[in-house]
Amino acid sequence: MAASMRIINGRVYDPTNNVDGEIKEICIQDGKIVASAGDDVTVIDAKGMVIMPGGVDIHCHIAGPKVNAARKLQPEDHRHDVHPATPFTRSGTGGTVPSTFATGYRYATLGYTTAMEAAVTPIGARHTLEEFHDTPVIDKGFYVLLANNIFLQKLLKEKRMEEFDQAVAWWISSTKAYTVKLVNPGGDEPWKGKKNSNVSDIDELNDEGLTPRKIIEAFVKTVNARGFPHPPHIHCNNLGHSGNYITTLETMKTANGLRAHIAHIQFHSYGGEIGKNPVSKATEIIDYVNNNSNITCDVGQVMFGKSTIMTADAPLAYVLKGHSKGKWVNADTECESGCGIVPFTYQEHIYMHTLQWAIGLELFLLSKDPWRVMLSTDHPNGGSFQSYPKLIKLLMDKGFRREEMKRVNQKALINTILPDLEREYTLNEIAIITRAGPAKALGLHNKGQLGVGADADITIYDDMEDKEEMFNAPRYVIKSGHLIIENHEFRNDFNGRLLHIAPEYDKKIEEVVQPFFEDYYSIEFANYAVDDHYLHDHEVIPLGETHS
Repeated sequence: MAASMRIINGRVYDPTNNVDGEIKEICIQDGKIVASAGDDVTVIDAKGMVIMPGGVDIHCHIAGPKVNAARKLQPEDHRHDVHPATPFTRSGTGGTVPSTFATGYRYATLGYTTAMEAAVTPIGARHTLEEFHDTPVIDKGFYVLLANNIFLQKLLKEKRMEEFDQAVAWWISSTKAYTVKLVNPGGDEPWKGKKNSNVSDIDELNDEGLTPRKIIEAFVKTVNARGFPHPPHIHCNNLGHSGNYITTLETMKTANGLRAHIAHIQFHSYGGEIGKNPVSKATEIIDYVNNNSNITCDVGQVMFGKSTIMTADAPLAYVLKGHSKGKWVNADTECESGCGIVPFTYQEHIYMHTLQWAIGLELFLLSKDPWRVMLSTDHPNGGSFQSYPKLIKLLMDKGFRREEMKRVNQKALINTILPDLEREYTLNEIAIITRAGPAKALGLHNKGQLGVGADADITIYDDMEDKEEMFNAPRYVIKSGHLIIENHEFRNDFNGRLLHIAPEYDKKIEEVVQPFFEDYYSIEFANYAVDDHYLHDHEVIPLGETHS
């Protein structure tokens, strides 16, 4: 049962409510923030501590068939990283792709209370929901992959736009997803087909007679017209390729003033020519973001060390396996999407890896609106979410950043402006990019803030000079009014909720979709949609303002 509490004497950072380091009392009752609480309540004296809302990760990969495949691909990654059981928690394994139990607990030990899985095939939704139920503490939702869905592309090709709109709503509702995810739009089928190729330009026709731009444009219009709380979450074409910044700029322009979110934008900010070392185009990318308020993005920061490339961009995974020369999995998921998994290590002495690290930091440090440029490592692609504290220190401490620059590939570094950037993030700005900003971009009005009526998701840190140490070990973590961590130790367990939307649709669209299933799918149409009993504890997030 959620406790009633008063948190006193702490310095509060709550950007949504314009609270910037004020000594302020926070009161909790029935899992929510309230204006006041009685005397007979639990009191936490947070003197000398920093109070923030619980962290919100807008882009990560933590559940579903591809994540499970990545876990099985790397048994050596788990063997020496065991998360032990405690009187209050269950055991799990770690590595770059932790088990379900370890994922929830380790997010909590960083002060995070909400995380969004960024790419799930519709047919994998049921698996994902069951793993979510097994992932403790955090609230979670997922984005469903629809850009390379063959049936939807067929509707677009035939200009059946009303049916396209209804089918998108049906897929979101049937899978219990949060929004639409677009990955390498139009690129999967050419790679899977006889050409064994990929689309290389946003206006290149694929085998279905569509361009990536037409696919992106259609989803942007539908999602905005229906008022989804989070816009299309877009993984642009040409990820990782020299010169791809042009594709990224064109993708953002395709939104034509409507809301769009660009995922892991660091991986899409490269200049240069194909076949040659890239250079940074962070300035050009962030200038566009700064000047266009309809665009939000997460950075996808590369952090040196072990990672796992995990993507629905199957052609990209095929290319990367040639660089890693190790284990690799690529798969096609029915008629819905591709998948690629490659264990990977980012190394300071390698030109490309240093450039990626530097570009991410450039994007953060050149951002004029931290509400729209959010912290992520595209876990586990650019690095584990467990590296967030070090990333925060890189942003807040320019002396530490300079020391780290001495360790990297200097030829790559001179192709960036990172050495010239003096900016240091404040605690208020960190609260924005890790909490208030992601919550706002997701349309989660009760998250990322500490105003009356908000969810009682709260993190209390010791105020320390070493920001990596500070953000690596919160003293208290409160989830929905439950005291999960007290004095750095787990004191409770908690399941967390599924967050999803439920757009309405015309039931007649099922009659249009069903014949396609009967011809091409391996399961019966009647068994495809996820039944409500898979939802467990869940919350339907209402649709918001519509745009067209």
